[in-house]
Amino acid sequence: MELYQLEYFVAVVEEGSFTRAAKRCYISQPALSQQIQKLERELGQKLLQRLTRRIELTDAGRVLYEKARSILELARQVQGELSELSTQPSGRLIVGAIPTVAPYVLPELVQRFQAEFPGAELFIHEDVTESLLAGTERGDIDLALVALPIEHDQLLAEQLWTEPLLLALPANHRLARKRTIRLADIANEPFILLDEMHCLGRQIIDFCNRQAYSPQVCCRSAQLLTVQRMVALGHGISLIPEMAARANSVDGVRYRELHDARPTRTLAAVWHKHRFQSGLARGWLELLRKWEVATRTAAKGER
Repeated sequence: MELYQLEYFVAVVEEGSFTRAAKRCYISQPALSQQIQKLERELGQKLLQRLTRRIELTDAGRVLYEKARSILELARQVQGELSELSTQPSGRLIVGAIPTVAPYVLPELVQRFQAEFPGAELFIHEDVTESLLAGTERGDIDLALVALPIEHDQLLAEQLWTEPLLLALPANHRLARKRTIRLADIANEPFILLDEMHCLGRQIIDFCNRQAYSPQVCCRSAQLLTVQRMVALGHGISLIPEMAARANSVDGVRYRELHDARPTRTLAAVWHKHRFQSGLARGWLELLRKWEVATRTAAKGER
């Protein structure tokens, strides 16, 4: 019995699919199936019932699943603790980030990380909040960068920074040259938002509802850049994170602050509270903290 076989088995159980498990483990489905069959032969037990539309654990499979998770976690802890004995942390680090943050933070952060930890393997996972939290709980992701609030009893979160959400207006909009814009000024404006699977779209709706204001959502998109280009064409207005407005300022869009109710979002790093945090993970977290300070300083300079 090999550790990688246990990883494949646990992935099949948690994904409920050989196809998704193979994708998670970065191998082909036939290779994964062969290793599961080999594991069953070695143990002399049937571990999985392959039904038409689902996979079920046998009694032996249930016993192995609980033990396998403990074994894999212990192996990760041992590997992490031993790597700490070296002068230069090495190994593999898997980090995640939500799509409304990843393009604006990760490229610079990856460059700094690789310069500081040249012997490390860094893997990036960009996905929506729910998937990142699930991956972090399973141990597939070491650290994830997400937006608060986070309610998860197995994860710890460190608040990093809060940034404003800026009002995005078409350049020729009646409010574009107005000195002070208030929530009442946009009461009847059509809104373009991210799809509800993105936490930012939900956060904007929640913010509006707390102000007793119900936005007229005329369009949703999966990409922030698409939202901004739709605004530039005059299809509606939106609220855009400051980092996105700074990095991807779109011609034909004016970015302004709301003055009476200032929408913001708060970003945080999350990790599993029971997992050993390696030197690489601590290094990545420290780079995140430094990135926030540098960005805040640069933003003040721009103002």
